[in-house]
Amino acid sequence: MYKLWDALNAAKQLKWVELSHPLNNDSPYWSGIPEGSVELGKVVFDWGNPMLECQIQTFKFPGQFGTHIDFPGHFIKDAALSEAYGVQNMAFPLCVIDITDKVARDVHYAVTADDIRAWEAQYGPIPDGAFVALRTDWYKRWPDMNTLSGIAEDGSENFPGWSLDALRYIYETRNAAANGHETLDTDASAEAAKAGDLACERYVLEKGKLQIEVLRNLDQVAPAGAVLIAAWPRIQGATGLPARVWAITE
Repeated sequence: MYKLWDALNAAKQLKWVELSHPLNNDSPYWSGIPEGSVELGKVVFDWGNPMLECQIQTFKFPGQFGTHIDFPGHFIKDAALSEAYGVQNMAFPLCVIDITDKVARDVHYAVTADDIRAWEAQYGPIPDGAFVALRTDWYKRWPDMNTLSGIAEDGSENFPGWSLDALRYIYETRNAAANGHETLDTDASAEAAKAGDLACERYVLEKGKLQIEVLRNLDQVAPAGAVLIAAWPRIQGATGLPARVWAITE
């Protein structure tokens, strides 16, 4: 009788996959964020208060904490912030580009446009408004910050990620809406070192696109045909916010 209720009941027969990490006071975050920026679940109104029998907590965290969404104003001065994005920006067709075999051979591997074209040869063109996620299985290193960053004996960071070549393809040849990855940064570490900047992240946000970092469980999602849903607090003026992200997949 009601199409949306029937569609929801049908969707609940599919597989729902959690794509965000749990957060607590020991969860890792970028070293440039000052110490003391995280304080989760501080009790400010406790049981036994005669005014009302309940408990209330406060939560303090940086916008770029755990699995999080970045808005253009994170890297581009005066660009759009959180209030520019509404509920219509929270659901996407999901394309998962799997480069785990290449990462196993080269920890610095940066996905290329040829990798994307190879995916399309198998699954069809990336659809308009898609969320393109990069699967590296790097999420299995959570929550150790040094392991996530691939810290070597010389103190250097070593991890895979995006290349400008691949990002230009999904946004300029195709019309993707957003991209995501399991690593802490968009740019593969070698690409960032070469550019002397997080040039890939800067490109995405300069294009007015969205990205979600520090995803997990992409190995449990079909490469094509799934839907990604992302939700975040409705806080105005945010450059980024922790997000709850999940996929509905066959």
